[in-house]
Amino acid sequence: MAVSYMDYTSPSVQFTYDLSDNLYYQKDRRNYILALSIQQLNTLGNMSILDIYLSKGNVIEPHYHQNASELVYCVSGAAVVSLINPFTKELRHFPIRPRQVANVPQGWWHYEIATEDHTQLLAVFDAPIPEIITGSDLLRLTPANVLAHTYCLNEPQLKEVLAPITDTVIIGPPSDCKTDAVQGLTGSHPAKANSANPAYPPYPVHPATGHSANPAYSFPGYYGQTHGRPYPPDAEYSQQPGVGNGWGHWY
Repeated sequence: MAVSYMDYTSPSVQFTYDLSDNLYYQKDRRNYILALSIQQLNTLGNMSILDIYLSKGNVIEPHYHQNASELVYCVSGAAVVSLINPFTKELRHFPIRPRQVANVPQGWWHYEIATEDHTQLLAVFDAPIPEIITGSDLLRLTPANVLAHTYCLNEPQLKEVLAPITDTVIIGPPSDCKTDAVQGLTGSHPAKANSANPAYPPYPVHPATGHSANPAYSFPGYYGQTHGRPYPPDAEYSQQPGVGNGWGHWY
């Protein structure tokens, strides 16, 4: 419900808003997110929206919302919403197409991958300003020596592997992602064919982990696709995400 102290006789009361006026994040002209929260529409109450545009193979990076559930509605194209059920310790994948939804409970680890070009998703939250913690922030801000010691990993190699993650990603893979080499490691590592299932074509190597793209999604351009729906030409890249403090940090 709307805030009880709202003065609906005030000249500043807001009932409409154009989401194209609030660019939340943009990777390129085909992959971007528009946002609506109570900061844009002061009568909105306890909800908010992300209007997400993705081309095939692009990913809303793994993350969770510590203060909100998320209902993902597919407007066009297709996507897979993946989440980890913390009670069963299972990773689940839910493909959605137009007029279908997938629900992510509050605080659950999840991500979305577009499986077609021109994919549009509406993410609806039950909070006026959702908070977010992203996988890229966890990886780049947790000291490598802590990760290496905790999980018995090689610290120098881990530092090299994680070195390319210098900022919050939001939409991955990064625009400068190389599909024929592992970023942060010396030498070239060409993509390998999927020997376990020859029905799938070769797919490229992930820049951070060195693992090939998940054949469950089986799109040839899993990393580095550039096709999709363009954002208006005057869009800026100025808004950058913060760490776990909600959308208010961005606009």
